[in-house]
Amino acid sequence: MKRPLLLVVAHYAMLVALGLLCVAPIALIFTTSLRQQVHIFAEPLNFIFMPTLENYRAVLTEDNLGRYLGNSLFVGVISTAITLVLGCMAAYGLARFRFPGRSAVGYTTLLLRTVPLAVLAIPVFMIWSQWQLVNSLWGLILLYVAVNLPFTIWLLYGFVLQVPVELEEAAAIDGCGPVRVFTKVLLPLMGPGLAAASIFTFRIAWNEFILALVLTDRQTRTLPVAASLFITDMGVDWGKVMAMGSLIAIPPLIFTFVAARQIITGMTAGAVKG
Repeated sequence: MKRPLLLVVAHYAMLVALGLLCVAPIALIFTTSLRQQVHIFAEPLNFIFMPTLENYRAVLTEDNLGRYLGNSLFVGVISTAITLVLGCMAAYGLARFRFPGRSAVGYTTLLLRTVPLAVLAIPVFMIWSQWQLVNSLWGLILLYVAVNLPFTIWLLYGFVLQVPVELEEAAAIDGCGPVRVFTKVLLPLMGPGLAAASIFTFRIAWNEFILALVLTDRQTRTLPVAASLFITDMGVDWGKVMAMGSLIAIPPLIFTFVAARQIITGMTAGAVKG
């Protein structure tokens, strides 16, 4: 049955409105980064202006930008890798083995993810100070692994359940041990799940600000913390802040587009049919 024309128009109008709401902040960040400071606060707001790359030039020529970029990449990549390794093993154990307290462990793990990161700042700083992990990239990595692991476990748990047990049994009959069954059979079929988990984990580690601000110093700052350096007693240099924000958003976007291909291809369904 054909839907009424008014309903179709309302449907697409709502989609357009939602799309504009999502794109508007990104467009505002990018256009503000191309304005001079005097034009940002001009009244009335003029949408026609002469763009400039001065803000990007100032950000890219910052003396410590390379160090901040290296810190963010190191923390993001290492924490993502550790989280995926531990998450895969934990999800496999929850999905394939039956043991007392299995459900309690699973739900408790998921509930830990509901704790806001801002609430953890003070207690984590006190504990990390005793362990001498403050102002250390490894301390930040350990924290991000703990924060991202619960969601990663539950995300991969569903993908493990979608893999037929018969495939693992057939591999075991052919002589594969538990490690080879896990690495040669299960992991390739969990490609979409690993891609989704890596996107989520890397995005949190790359963009997180509050905990990184509390636990880092001048040598271990990440890019989001470095963006706050443009907020001074003299005011906020919005052009440079927006330019830094635009640059920070590029790696997660690239990573998302690359990893999203794994999700779209449907590797699990294809492998099971074969």
